[in-house]
Amino acid sequence: MTALLKAGAEVFSEKGYDAATMTEIAARAGASIGSLYQFFPTKELLAKALHEAYLADLSSMLEELRSDVSGRGAAGMADRLFDGLLAFLAERPAFSALAERRDIDKEQKSRTGAAMRQRIAGLLAAASPPFPEPRREAMAAIVLQLMKVAVSLSSEEDSERRHAIQAELRQMLKGHLNGVQVA
Repeated sequence: MTALLKAGAEVFSEKGYDAATMTEIAARAGASIGSLYQFFPTKELLAKALHEAYLADLSSMLEELRSDVSGRGAAGMADRLFDGLLAFLAERPAFSALAERRDIDKEQKSRTGAAMRQRIAGLLAAASPPFPEPRREAMAAIVLQLMKVAVSLSSEEDSERRHAIQAELRQMLKGHLNGVQVA
């Protein structure tokens, strides 16, 4: 099953979710189409399994980051968050294609978003000084949206433009978090 998931991730990354086919994924894995369908009866279920594994990895990364940023100021936290996110995306290039698919269950998407906002709010609470309680939830939502932009941009073909945009996003987040933390 590991070979099937790896092949699925490679094909989704290269072709995008919509253009990927189960036949291509099975061929990439060196498996029969029947073997693929035995574990994943549909492309949607394969994509869901990969996406859920990636989300669990992202959640773990945010939890690990929480102890790493404890006591850091806003700028240090923003840098570590972006470094972690960019490393995560580099290791999982299919994440962008999987995160943007339209067949994700809305309730699951809502639960995942709430869990991610909660983890980000935990990061904000761990900063030194901690972010003001009344603004933490709103800031967590904004940080999550910036992370989504970074995910979306990770598929940008022009690497020079992608890096420039990611640098601007990083600076924007650092500047805003510093302003909120002081206020």
